Amino acid sequence: MAQHGDVAVRTDRCKGCGLCASFCPKQVLAVDPGKLSERGFPLCQVIQPDACIGCGFCYSVCPDLAISLTVEKDR
Repeated sequence: MAQHGDVAVRTDRCKGCGLCASFCPKQVLAVDPGKLSERGFPLCQVIQPDACIGCGFCYSVCPDLAISLTVEKDR
């Protein structure tokens, strides 16, 4: 049984460290240096939402709890 995930970035918490993007095996996330948070940090963005497999690496490595992940099992 496969699974897929729905990942989102809380921009109020993201500081653009890029850990989530670097650990994602499907390149779902990327840091956009052109888009800044209210605090002046580059923001991480979901760039390929349909590619998310729900592995949870992004959620696990985020030091600021800026990632939310919902995982669903495919049938």
